[in-house]
Amino acid sequence: MDETVAEYIRRTVLKIPRDEIKTMLQKWGFLSEAQLETVNFHQIKENISQDVVHLCEENSADIKQAAVLDIIYNHIYPNKRIWSVYQMNKRGEETEVFDLTDFKKKFKSRLRSALKNVTINFREYEDNAIWIRIAWGTPYTKPNQYKTSYVVYHSQTPYVFISASVLKSNLPLLCQALVVASNYHDIREMELRSHSLNSLKDIVFKRYSQNFQSYYPRPLQERNVAPETADLRIIQENKSEKERIQRLNREAFGDGPQPKLEFAQYKLETMFKSDPKMDVLDKKEPFRCLVKFSSPHLLESLKSLAPAGMADAPLSPLLTCIPQKARNYFKIREKKGLLPESFVSP
Repeated sequence: MDETVAEYIRRTVLKIPRDEIKTMLQKWGFLSEAQLETVNFHQIKENISQDVVHLCEENSADIKQAAVLDIIYNHIYPNKRIWSVYQMNKRGEETEVFDLTDFKKKFKSRLRSALKNVTINFREYEDNAIWIRIAWGTPYTKPNQYKTSYVVYHSQTPYVFISASVLKSNLPLLCQALVVASNYHDIREMELRSHSLNSLKDIVFKRYSQNFQSYYPRPLQERNVAPETADLRIIQENKSEKERIQRLNREAFGDGPQPKLEFAQYKLETMFKSDPKMDVLDKKEPFRCLVKFSSPHLLESLKSLAPAGMADAPLSPLLTCIPQKARNYFKIREKKGLLPESFVSP
């Protein structure tokens, strides 16, 4: 077995939590159950990784098997990467039966016609998701297995989820190969990114809760008994305000849990307005500003602001429209109309 393959397998095993190493190796299927029984999975991970590498040497593992183990790891821990959503478009309304063999053939052919030194591996999962791992090289160097790109494509949908390599120059080649292999016309980035791959799928496939019409406000139950001397009008006013906030929150965010996004970014580009006679501004350049909201669970955090009394209800549509518009990167430009959507560039 090549030394680079052995080192790559060793590092991959070290990334896996110790309690899950055996289960993941079983999913890999490259080592037999008899071989796995010889490994002490209660020892330190460094020793476990060395034992696994020794068994892989007995089976003459190559980079193809090592890549499959890496795909399994990333499928179980997709949140270790940052994912961007892309949407492909066709000319007209033609529909075709998806052929996985043809897809793989076209994808490999397109990439390798542009770059010979590239490693491509596929793995299919039960939810019609095709996982593609690409390790990039150059015309003069072998593929770098530690700087890989990942693609998750659901057949019969126009959506592709890409976790790009640090080698950004290869992204156009990857997009071209996807368009050709899936028989689409073009592809565009949707300005929607997150570490949570499942939440991105929930947003573009409309799987998050939006059953606003089924909600009927119910009177809130007061936890504390009001003192006899309290003003009943104030109690009623507070109760009505809580119900109003709850209703508006339900209308904006729905009933269920929110998709998990870690940030939302807004770029402002507008012109200062002043009386021409005053000539306050010599330069006619736009004012630019960038605002970024960050949170381990941004949408749930936004949802909790008004009930906690930290913001007025309803929140700005620019904050509540993220799942509906399927984007968390916005450009806010000169207002051209009266509708809120006119603030946000397409």
